[in-house]
Amino acid sequence: MSQILTKRSLNIQGSLYQYDKPLIMGILNMTPDSFYDGGKFNSKESSILRVENMINEGASIIDIGGYSTRPGADTISLEDEWKRIEFIIKESVIRFPSTLISVDTFRSEIARRAINEGIHMVNDVSGGSYDTKMFDLIAETNTPYILMHLRGTPKDMMSKTNYDNLIIDIINYFRKKIDKLKSLGINDIILDPGFGFAKDFDQNFEILDNLNVFKTFDLPILVGLSRKSFIRKKYGIENSLKGTLEMNKLAIENGAEIIRVHDVEAHVNLIK
Repeated sequence: MSQILTKRSLNIQGSLYQYDKPLIMGILNMTPDSFYDGGKFNSKESSILRVENMINEGASIIDIGGYSTRPGADTISLEDEWKRIEFIIKESVIRFPSTLISVDTFRSEIARRAINEGIHMVNDVSGGSYDTKMFDLIAETNTPYILMHLRGTPKDMMSKTNYDNLIIDIINYFRKKIDKLKSLGINDIILDPGFGFAKDFDQNFEILDNLNVFKTFDLPILVGLSRKSFIRKKYGIENSLKGTLEMNKLAIENGAEIIRVHDVEAHVNLIK
């Protein structure tokens, strides 16, 4: 099941990165409490091995995060977040120069440090809402930016699922944010509707069914469905990979160009 795309390009540090098929973004959570893989890859040795394995399996992008944004997650300091990811970011940039490295953070200072180390894109779950300096940093450094839809904070977002019209509200959110980004000269924008973030069980499937609506912005669409609670609820914990594959198949058919996953090899086979 391969989706042939109109050739896309991202400006990565002055060079064009082009692609014409869905890309796989492999997840590396350097956190002790992420919902699926918290604590699994926190040592230097295990984190490098994890990155190397995902690249060998076919990941085009590695997304490195040190701050859990699962519902109810605790706050950590900026320095603790950086301490968790500093080593693996530096090592990944040096060891895997042909792979795109993304930093998963909503803090502009963390993003700046990661950009200074050579990462290629910023994945901000807050869409610039948590740090007013983020958009200015992206403009200053000309770094591709993943703009996600979110309401509230990890502590309270699941109490903020009362939308007037879910799809229209997300479209309006994106339109406002995109206008602001483009006014700052930022054009390399990737949209993420934020599955599981301030969305209830039914709303996640509503977004999936209507994913192609967001193609009106003519920007790449990223989905992060991998093993999330609504999939585990629908398919059962023991079938969460099967459910993830089925949902990502639908997502690609409905216009997703980047899929953010824990299980890289299985999704490489899916796309093939």
